[in-house]
Amino acid sequence: MVSNGPHRIVFANEKGGTGKSTTAVHCAIALAYQGARVAAIDLDSRQRTLHRYLENRAETQRRRDIALPTANFAVYAGDSVEELDALTTTMGADADFIVFDTPGRDDPLARHVATRADTLVTPLNDSFVDFDLIGQVDAETFKVRRLSFYAELIWEARKKRAMATIRDARREMDWVVVRNRTGYTEARNQRRIDQALTELSRRVGFRVASGLSERVIYRELFPSGLTLLDKGHLGELGTSHLVARQELRTLIAGLNLPTVATKGQLALEGVT
Repeated sequence: MVSNGPHRIVFANEKGGTGKSTTAVHCAIALAYQGARVAAIDLDSRQRTLHRYLENRAETQRRRDIALPTANFAVYAGDSVEELDALTTTMGADADFIVFDTPGRDDPLARHVATRADTLVTPLNDSFVDFDLIGQVDAETFKVRRLSFYAELIWEARKKRAMATIRDARREMDWVVVRNRTGYTEARNQRRIDQALTELSRRVGFRVASGLSERVIYRELFPSGLTLLDKGHLGELGTSHLVARQELRTLIAGLNLPTVATKGQLALEGVT
């Protein structure tokens, strides 16, 4: 793997409500459980979901007097690319990974970090409403008619990145489309989405990974900042929670992130 600073993982989707922040938090904590040094920057200065989640986690550690794997975190509320890059450099100085959570709208800073990602993660709900973010399909055949503006943006960024990979010692960008809430999709519609994603992935070059289902547990964990990985601090877990944890393990494995050699690496059941 080409190494030139922390591995940048950007969670980006111009549509809201896709589980982007939940996925970003659990990814950051999973990496921390593996012993990696993780930084996280929230670019949604209005919602601040990632930032608030990690604030809640810090407060739970203080209140319960416990130590939990976590991330160094900040929210960026400015509008300057240069200032954002400076913050990224500062926070990434002692990090193995830096995680960006972006707003669920078209945003220039989100586009900036997306085009510079080492791993770009685009969570999608399993519907053609969300699929429209990356491609348009024919109303009768459901064949992909054209790329969306967002897909073209990332396609161009990946082409430029490929040219710079050897010259500037840059990593290749790995674009992963994560399918969330698949269990709530009608079977025939899900097959159509399967076919459209497969077709578009061949044209654009992204990978498809399984994501997280819609589960109450994710909303319930937010006030405490805990995640499904904090096994000893969650109390009694039901069957649905165990299934959700397995979904998370599958998601983390599907992202195919670099491993970090650390001393005293923490055990992460089923993820390492």
